[in-house]
Amino acid sequence: MVKLNKIYTRTGDDGTTGLVSGPRRSKADIRVEAYGSIDEANSTIGLVRLHTGADPQIDAVLARIQNDLFDVGSDFATPGADEGLTYEPLRAVQSQVDWLEEQIDLYNEQLEPLKSFTLPGGSAASAHLHLARTIVRRAERVGVALKDVEPETNPIAVKYLNRLSDLLFVLSRVTNDNGSGDVLWKPGQFR
Repeated sequence: MVKLNKIYTRTGDDGTTGLVSGPRRSKADIRVEAYGSIDEANSTIGLVRLHTGADPQIDAVLARIQNDLFDVGSDFATPGADEGLTYEPLRAVQSQVDWLEEQIDLYNEQLEPLKSFTLPGGSAASAHLHLARTIVRRAERVGVALKDVEPETNPIAVKYLNRLSDLLFVLSRVTNDNGSGDVLWKPGQFR
C-alpha cells in the first residue's frame, strides 16, 4: 500500500529524483521522461473521462487504463534487473496487453472501415482521446529509446503503450458516433 504523508520533501530541489530502486537520477533522464509521459497521458485520459460519463462501458475501460498506466509507469520507474531485489517489482504483464487487444477487437468490430485518415476532432471525447493517443505514442517512443540504452527495460511495457495508442484511436472513432462524426483528412484540399 502506498502512503504519502508529505507532499514536498525538498530532495528534488537539486534537479534529481528518486526512482523505485537504484540511485537518484536527473529529472532530465530518459527514464524519468518515459514515466513522465505516461503520467501526462494518464492525466489526459482523466480529461477524456469528463466526456464519457454517459457511456459507462467506455468510462470503465478508461478507468482500467488509468490504473494500468500507473503499473506501466511504476515499471519504468524501477530500473535494473529483478534478480536480487528484496521485493517483487511491479511490472507490466502480457495479460494487460491481451486485454487491450480484446477491447480493440470489440470496439473496432462496430466501426465502418476508414477511407481516409482522421483528423483529431468531432466530439470533445474524441478530440481528447486523440490527444491522449499522441501522448501515449510519445511515451512509447521514449520507452523504445530507454530500452535502447537500458536493455533490461521490460519490453511488455513498451508493447502495452503500442496497443494502448491503437485502442485510444478506436475509441476516438467510437465516441464520434461510431465513426459517422469522424473528421476525415482530404489530401491537398486547400492547395
